[in-house]
Amino acid sequence: MRRLVPFAVYAVYAAAPASAQAPPDFDRFVTQVLSAFEVPGASVAIVKDRKVVLAKGYGVRKLGDPAPVNAETLFGIASNTKAFTATALGMLVEEGKIEWDAPVVRYLPAFALSDPYVTRELTVRDLLVHRSGLGLGAGDLLWWPPSTYNRREISERLRYIPLATSFRSAYAYDNVLYLVAGEVIETMSGMSWEDFVTRRILQPLDMTGSNVHHSAAAHGGNVAATHAPVDGKVRVIAPFASDNTNPAGGINAGATDMAKWMIAQLDSGRTTSGRLWSPRTTRELWSIVTPIPTGGPPPEFPALRTSFNGYGLGFGIRDYRGCKMLTHTGGLPGYLSRVAMLPDIKLGVAVLTNAESGPAFDAIVHRVVDHYLGATDTDWLAGYRRMVARLDSLTRVEEARTVASRNTASRPSLPLARYAGTYRDSWYGDVTIAEEGGTLVMRFTRSPQLVGDMEHWQYDSFLVKWRDRELRADAFVTFALTPQGTIDQARMAPASSSVDFSYDFQDLLLKPVAR
Repeated sequence: MRRLVPFAVYAVYAAAPASAQAPPDFDRFVTQVLSAFEVPGASVAIVKDRKVVLAKGYGVRKLGDPAPVNAETLFGIASNTKAFTATALGMLVEEGKIEWDAPVVRYLPAFALSDPYVTRELTVRDLLVHRSGLGLGAGDLLWWPPSTYNRREISERLRYIPLATSFRSAYAYDNVLYLVAGEVIETMSGMSWEDFVTRRILQPLDMTGSNVHHSAAAHGGNVAATHAPVDGKVRVIAPFASDNTNPAGGINAGATDMAKWMIAQLDSGRTTSGRLWSPRTTRELWSIVTPIPTGGPPPEFPALRTSFNGYGLGFGIRDYRGCKMLTHTGGLPGYLSRVAMLPDIKLGVAVLTNAESGPAFDAIVHRVVDHYLGATDTDWLAGYRRMVARLDSLTRVEEARTVASRNTASRPSLPLARYAGTYRDSWYGDVTIAEEGGTLVMRFTRSPQLVGDMEHWQYDSFLVKWRDRELRADAFVTFALTPQGTIDQARMAPASSSVDFSYDFQDLLLKPVAR
């Protein structure tokens, strides 16, 4: 484990009764969690009964730099942005400008998915609840890593993505339909998504330190740097800086502003001058639309067993120790976060981090929630250490099995030059393969970072190693031949289960373009 810069702690408090104070020895616990999971810094907000119990920064903004995280330090909250987009739509519903269950094509006539029936029937509500029939992360390669497509072009290309399941029959998390939700907001309000969220939500809630652009994370100032393990070592990496998907994940915020957001959510948008949205909208946001199978909890955590689980409008909804919990995570390169709220006890907690350890934010969130529920039966830090060790072991076994199954004596069916050329996928666009210095090189023409050297793996399969090692997304590409010995198509797949699902290589069907 790398030695981390000593943790500094800065705090902003609002008066709260003794019964609403943070868990005992909380600062020490957070510091231990960050050290255990190699997280340089975090920002934590706790609200209870409309009061800010805690808004604190822990650790440092950047490895090797003593500048501390404080309560205003900005972190990318990533998909926790989705609740803001859903709330914005709810505000337009209240104004009579849209309807939750009206078809999207009423507001965006050019919108289409690959199935005409789904195109006709998909509603505004469906944009938010991951039941369209698109597969997990489908279409994310149109924007992740940053592409040259603009937001409108991404939406237009969704019509070429095959659906993975029938309409409304299964839960599969997606990002691209939140881009479409952003278009609905723009079309029906006359403001861009960015302007609407800033003027109608952030400013009225006095969330003046926050912003709504992915790209702002690269502008410096009191912003947490992004970190991730690259080739086994946690280091600073480049932040995600494309604004194409701001409606799905573009907000940057700190603990102070996240506390204001949670207080507003827990009290239906109430401000000193009125309400931004009504309790009726809150009920819509907090109601399960798409059920998710509960399954069993990890063996380390029997307390995580659930009786119900599902997705509402921008929120995951489940039970925790007998209480309804609204929760969501956010993930970007170098930023991970979780927001959790328990309406029954008027509790909210947000943990924002500048590294990529889900166990870190989960250990902190569960420690806080357990404190307010009076539960003391779980050592979250020890449990997550055991879980990480177990999962790391499983990943190593999987990767070793992949290597062991490789037939190193096999050879490609064709000379390397015969694999070179331009390949086209109907929804992504063109991918080129060129022979350079005796090696094949793959380039995604609309994704500048996706340039990789192709190492022969076995038979007609190659391992693509991206030159930008921060991507951590190596992939296999396998060619299929026609009876005449020409290339019919190529398919791709992530090289490891540790590759982020937004690299949806498996959804590509690459067909050679006639020369």
